[in-house]
Amino acid sequence: MSGFVDEAQLNVRGGDGGAGAVSVRREAHVPLGGPDGGDGGKGGDVWLVADRNVSSLLAFRDHPHRKATSGTHGQGKKKHGHAGSDVLVAVPEGTTVYDQEGELLADLVSAGDRWLAAAGGRGGRGNARFLSNRRRAPSFAEQGEKGEERWLRLELRLLADVALVGFPNVGKSTLISRISAARPKIADYPFTTLEPNLGVVRMDEGDELVVADIPGLIEGAAEGRGLGHRFLRHVERARALAVLLDLAPTAPHPPAEQERIVLHELGQYRPELLERPRIVVGSKADIADADQLAGWSGPTFSAVTGDGIPQLVGAMADAVRQARAAEPEPEPFVVHRPRPEGLVVRRTDSGGWLVEGRAVERAVALSDITNLEALAYVQQRLRSLGVDKALARAGARDGDPVQIASFHFDYLTD
Repeated sequence: MSGFVDEAQLNVRGGDGGAGAVSVRREAHVPLGGPDGGDGGKGGDVWLVADRNVSSLLAFRDHPHRKATSGTHGQGKKKHGHAGSDVLVAVPEGTTVYDQEGELLADLVSAGDRWLAAAGGRGGRGNARFLSNRRRAPSFAEQGEKGEERWLRLELRLLADVALVGFPNVGKSTLISRISAARPKIADYPFTTLEPNLGVVRMDEGDELVVADIPGLIEGAAEGRGLGHRFLRHVERARALAVLLDLAPTAPHPPAEQERIVLHELGQYRPELLERPRIVVGSKADIADADQLAGWSGPTFSAVTGDGIPQLVGAMADAVRQARAAEPEPEPFVVHRPRPEGLVVRRTDSGGWLVEGRAVERAVALSDITNLEALAYVQQRLRSLGVDKALARAGARDGDPVQIASFHFDYLTD
């Protein structure tokens, strides 16, 4: 079973907020003191964090759920509940995050980049928070908010300095095994490599190059042939490209045609890939025949004998230095995902009205909505948030049913 996974589904759920407490202070000789119910604790958040020690999305294949802990409830004597613990979900550098509709939500490129995947619910306020000059002994509190929950789709795009691209069985795996400690599967048939391999090449000057062995491309890869999209996306972040051309007598096309096809597929997939520093080199020089060599005047190498490999590695290093010098200074990765604080009024299929918005939903999240004092607070709070005016603008009429979260009432004009 493969240990490399570059696509995964992930379910994230923030912790629920704890409920606020309804409590009255009780002391000797003070039979009924003021309200002292504490607030509930906030639910924990779920964060995705890019980690250079994680190399694939394998951890999510069989265990796709990640959930933060909930906050605890408030208590009397103004004891607030503990907040839930956040969950940090480690993902590889180069992970992109999409929702189920395919919208890009985050791109975690470098180690330490993080993104809030599911926010925990806010804790409910205890009855001590509702004390006012007009409300001396509030007998209600808020319930905690539910944490966010959703499914995400993760994709991994490898981060490499050089991507080795070419037809199947052109010698990419053999080359990476010669220049690094990587040990990919090597055989004398096409499509031996079914997953990308990374190797680290250490130069005499102390520099290091990360080289990616990309599974072989075929004509039509940009349209998805031969799992083309899954292979091609690992080329996207490479600083430089090394195009390997097969010089063996058994090659499917002459070198020039191989180069044309490979560059065409790269351009069809991402035109900007053709602007990257590029090295084009002939492979399998040890078994190349005269006809193939006659049609190729560029550099060659043999991964079997080692001829031409030092020159190829040096060319790779030069291309990467050129690409690094042209890169702008990295900026901290920040994703702003503000949650709308306003309200939205929508018509329901049954002819009623649905009011949505964090503030209005929080206004009705009380422990006992049948309590007359709590009901008066809800009416006053919704009016101050502009719910009455929003419903009127939307066309609501007397007697129309209205829903806010789990709270239902009939709309009536003053």
